[in-house]
This record gives sequence, C-alpha cells and structure tokens, in this order.
Amino acid sequence: MTSAGRGYTASTPTKDADSALSSLEQARRIAALAQEKLAEDVVILDMRPVCSFTDYFVICTGRNARQTAAIWDEVHGRLKAESGLIPRTVDGTTEGTWVLADYLDVVLHVFDPEAREYYKLEDLWGDVPAVELADAATG
Repeated sequence: MTSAGRGYTASTPTKDADSALSSLEQARRIAALAQEKLAEDVVILDMRPVCSFTDYFVICTGRNARQTAAIWDEVHGRLKAESGLIPRTVDGTTEGTWVLADYLDVVLHVFDPEAREYYKLEDLWGDVPAVELADAATG
C-alpha cells in the first residue's frame, strides 16, 4: 500500500496518478455507489472548514445490518476495482450497525436506522455545509 495524499491506493492501482479522484469526486462516487445499493438518507458533509483529518463525510443508512454490510461491500469493492482505493481503516463490519471506513480524505459512515438516530452526526456537525446529492451520481 502507498499513501499518495488522496487516500490509500493498492500497490498496483488501476488508474494512473494523474487521473486520481479528488476528495470531492471520491465523496460523490462513494455516495453514488451507496445509492446504487439503495442506501437511504445519503448526505455528504464538507468537513474542510472544521477539521484537519478529512475533507468530507459521507453518511448513509441501510435498513438493517445485512443491507449496511451490502452497502459497505459495494463501495469497497468498486472503489478498489475502479481506482485502486482502499480505506486506511475500517471498523464495525462484524456488527453491521455502524460501518466506518476511513479513506483519509473521505470518511464513510454506514448506519442502521437506530445507530444513525443515536449518533446524529448531521446534528453534531450541523454547522458544516452539505454537498448537493444531485451531483453525486455524476461522480
């Protein structure tokens, strides 16, 4: 694995460095992939004004642990295959109530409904701008 400033990439990425996704493109691609797996309430938060550890949060909900896992599997598999991107860390895949994947510039949060209601990340980070989802599908 190498860290190229835009998340971790597999040792043999499928794209050259000049065509690497920007952090916004990566967030939009993650959101679009989650939507393809029927994730609900997909939100992209622009974290750049308030934190230094990431640029964007992608937050979404799966109806249950099985769908939460399916959303994560789709995002992980497709980003790895298309762009050679793999997360630095992943947590919660066993339980399936909250999967967190840290792609460095983008952090994906996939919740089941109860966990999303409990943690309320959108309320916690209510002062940051959201990115329009209409643009996510074009990623």
